[in-house]
This record gives sequence, structure tokens and C-alpha cells, in this order.
Amino acid sequence: MPHAPSHKPAAVSLAVMLGLASSASFAQTSPALDRIGVWLGGYYSDNTTDLSVRGRGDYAGIHGKLGFEHDLGFDKRTLDPRVRLDFLIGDSQGFSFDYYRIHRDETHTYSAPIEALDTTANATLRGRVNYDFGSASYRWWFGHESDVFGLGVGAAYYKVNLSLSGSASAAGRSGSATTGYRDSEWAPMLTLGWRHAFNDQWRMYADASGVKKNGGDLSGHIWNADLGVEWFPWQNVGFALEYTASKLHLHKNYHDAVAKLDLKSNGPAFYVRMRF
Repeated sequence: MPHAPSHKPAAVSLAVMLGLASSASFAQTSPALDRIGVWLGGYYSDNTTDLSVRGRGDYAGIHGKLGFEHDLGFDKRTLDPRVRLDFLIGDSQGFSFDYYRIHRDETHTYSAPIEALDTTANATLRGRVNYDFGSASYRWWFGHESDVFGLGVGAAYYKVNLSLSGSASAAGRSGSATTGYRDSEWAPMLTLGWRHAFNDQWRMYADASGVKKNGGDLSGHIWNADLGVEWFPWQNVGFALEYTASKLHLHKNYHDAVAKLDLKSNGPAFYVRMRF
């Protein structure tokens, strides 16, 4: 008897096609991620900067603490640029770059009469507090629906430059002095992230990163955290508003002293967003 035609090849072909279609659907980029994302904006931060020094060896017992805002009258608020760049390699991995800075320069002039000497004492204090932070990380994103969670590793570069100079004059005499604190370093970094797409126009995100430096004369840690919302009134251009908080703590050993620097900042950041 003639055999009925086998449907196995057709069934196998159909199964393969369905499997490929399912894989392609699963590999699609989440609507919460961009192939290329550009962030251009500014960070309006509220800052607290403290520098403490403790002597050791022949200078043991000598110590002091200086608050740049509280003791020197530095403005706590500053507006500085912040930029980011994200791009994917494939559908769930990619690079992320971030840079921001907090730069402040202040000059204060003081004048007070000295009646006993029938003269006036004048003093000028100049201060600078500059902090730069840049990072690069490779990130893995898990999930392909409206929510994705990310894990990243990378490196961060930070640079701190504090300087104080002062001059004073009274009764025909004058004097001046200058001191400072400067450091820059690369350190390993770990990042965590979350992205959620409500629809094509509205999205929400959160990021956290930690940097830790051990060994040598310089040690310390830095952490950053961001929570924000994105709005895209146009397909490729939109806006983002976030709240940012960061803390830097550095501990540096000198031959005859130990210096500790604490810099805390928090506040809103606003971006023009481009996605492709």
C-alpha cells in the first residue's frame, strides 16, 4: 500500500520558525532602554565641605577642622554641568559614561577699626573648592519588558583641588599665607540600575554607584545615587529631571599628619535628552 505523505519535515520547519520568531521577540531591546542615549544638563547642588587635620609624631595632639561653608562663608549652592552617554552592544549589554563637577571660587574682604592704634585692619581671604568626577562602566541589563535591572563594573576618576590664600594689613604692616589640598585618583566602581517605561513618552529610572580606594597613602570611598523621570514629547528628543545625592570621603596620610576630607552634595539635575 502506498504510504501517506509524512508531515514531519513540515512540522519541524514550522517549529524551527516559531522558535526563531520567539527568540527574536525575546531579544528585542526593552522600551526602557535606548540604543544610544545622550544626556546634557546641569546639576544644582547643595554642598557641605569639611577638611580636618590631625598631627602625628612630633605634632601629635595638634588637630583642627575647617568647614568651608560654615567657617569661611562659602555659598552652599552651585550650578555646574553634568553629561552622560549610554549605548548598547546587542540588546542587553553596553557602556555608560558619566561626568560632573562642582567648582566654587570665593573671595571675601574684611575690615575692622583698631581704635587703640588709630588705624584699620584689612584682610582678604580667597578660597577654591573644585571637585571633578568621571566614570566609565560596562553594564548588563536583565529583563526585556517594561522593567529592566542593571549591574555594572568599571572605573571612576576623581580630582579634588582645595586652596586657601589670605593677606592682611594693619598699622603699615602686611602679611600673607597660602595652603591647599590636592588629590586625583582612579578607583574601581560597581553600579546598580533600574529602568521602567510607562509608555513611549514617560519613563522612570534609578541608579547607584560606589567607588572604594584602598592601599597607599590615599584611601576612601565615593557613592552616588540618582532617581529621575524622563519625558519625550518628541520621538528622539525629550527632558529628564532627577534628584541626585553623593558623598566623598578621603583619608590621606602625610609624614607628620593625617588629613580627612568630606564633601556631601545633593540636589536636582535637569537634562535635555536625546535617544536613538
